[in-house]
Amino acid sequence: MGYKIKIDIFEGPLDLLLYLVKKDELNIYDIPIAQVTEQYLAYLELMQILDLNIAGEFLVMAATLMQIKSRMLLPRQESPDEEEGPDPREELVQRLLEYQRFKEAACELRQRQKNRNEHFLRQHNTAFCQAQPQGEVLFEASIFDLINAFTQAIKEVPRELFYEVIKDEFTVEEKIHNILHLLLDSEALLLTELFQQAKNKMEIIATFLAVLELIRLKEIIIGQRDLFGPIEIFRNTQNIVPYGRR
Repeated sequence: MGYKIKIDIFEGPLDLLLYLVKKDELNIYDIPIAQVTEQYLAYLELMQILDLNIAGEFLVMAATLMQIKSRMLLPRQESPDEEEGPDPREELVQRLLEYQRFKEAACELRQRQKNRNEHFLRQHNTAFCQAQPQGEVLFEASIFDLINAFTQAIKEVPRELFYEVIKDEFTVEEKIHNILHLLLDSEALLLTELFQQAKNKMEIIATFLAVLELIRLKEIIIGQRDLFGPIEIFRNTQNIVPYGRR
């Protein structure tokens, strides 16, 4: 049987849009809606193929993007007596800007809390901070960073292979144990190296699903040394419980 996984680590559709804008260094005030819509739908399709749970709001945003795209493709009135109508992207841009400000404020509050914890020498800082190598600052990777890395690893695979069942020789359960075993000897693992060690595309898929399951179980934490850089996997030091004894 295929391995279905339902996880709650997704951020919302606005997070995905912001990710696409920042990843390609697009102008948020002049979003190339056709390009972003195509990429957004590609991410959505991949998540559905992998049986990841997608909230309805993702599909609503997809419909919104397609509507904006279709409105922008319509010929504009060139009558000198008529004023040019509002940009179909205007409302979406305002939502993105407002959401970005909210995220930045939340990040600032988390940083202040971290600084306060360190000031009072409290020992229960966040697990992500504990996983960082001493003296280094890591960016917490998102689910979309993971999907992007996965997409790069299997970009040559024919579409029909996505629908094949993961064979017993590459089970997700086995990959979970392999990753945890590797983390006993290494402080961190590079996700790209795990993909490169795979023998074929199906093993890459099994590895990817294993990483998602370990995140859901809070066994691992993922981070990047640079924005959109290589993803590193760390053991969650606040959750050291032998896998399978839950």
